[in-house]
Amino acid sequence: MGGFGGDGSWKALASRYALVPLRIFLGVTFIYAGLDKLTTPGFLADTGPDSIGEVMRGVRDTSALPALVDVALKNPVGFGYAIALGELLVGVGTLFGLYARVAALGGALISLSLWLTVSWQVNPFYLGNDLAYLMSWLPLLLAGASVLSLDALLSERRRIP
Repeated sequence: MGGFGGDGSWKALASRYALVPLRIFLGVTFIYAGLDKLTTPGFLADTGPDSIGEVMRGVRDTSALPALVDVALKNPVGFGYAIALGELLVGVGTLFGLYARVAALGGALISLSLWLTVSWQVNPFYLGNDLAYLMSWLPLLLAGASVLSLDALLSERRRIP
């Protein structure tokens, strides 16, 4: 027998809203990460302490894909802006559930690229956060945002004759 009337409806309700906390966490985190990159003095520079260029040069030889780092190093500032704006778009899309699967794919790709480059050398692997973020995006990529989302609202509007 289930609680809340014994019919198990609370399980259905919990299941329906199970991904909302994950959407909120990832959305807020990626918005913050993007804003942090855009507002941290010196980050969006080729050289200097804590610059994107220095970070990329620092991880180049320990990354799984040095060639990917080399691409970023051709224009570190442009790459920094691309990552920051990508994180912002992914975060907003995830938080508001707008093109949620596309946003989750973007988040997964950003996390995958960061795992293979910036956090690849972390040992043991489970201490690197980018792999955990990558795995966190997968349920949202598979399920989308069917509740409390702009996707659901737009889908409902399309059904109304």
